[in-house]
Amino acid sequence: MAGRGTPATALLDKQKVAHALHAYEHDPRHESYGLEAAEALGISPDRVFKTLVAEVDGKLTVGVVPVTGQLDLKALAAAVGGKKAKMAEVAAAERATGYVAGGISPLGQKKRLPLVVDASAEAFDTVYCSAGRRGLEVEIAPADLVRLTRAVVADISA
Repeated sequence: MAGRGTPATALLDKQKVAHALHAYEHDPRHESYGLEAAEALGISPDRVFKTLVAEVDGKLTVGVVPVTGQLDLKALAAAVGGKKAKMAEVAAAERATGYVAGGISPLGQKKRLPLVVDASAEAFDTVYCSAGRRGLEVEIAPADLVRLTRAVVADISA
């Protein structure tokens, strides 16, 4: 399974973006995918980011925040010029991104959704986010993540 590519890894390869893949054995009993990744890979959880799909004024929007925090829905809405936000239904998030919950990557999504990366990512040379499958993380420079996803950078973590 670790050798199979994902839309996220295909995008990184196609764009020739420097990155590193980190695979680990996913434990379905673990309560937090992101914290599990940090523990399994032996890295600070502040550098591991989760990809969350919300609805801003009825339109699906992606927030990428540290696994140690929560998505601030008001801040996400403000970052994309919206007024009201709520978490999206899991099925809608999976349909729009092409990934399963717990493995949603900000990269290579089926539909290009508005995306906001929390400003805390800029404090690191590289950050980790899902590579499109549970048990597979990609390490990437925050600037490359922002460029490839055409993201807005804003304080969206609570």
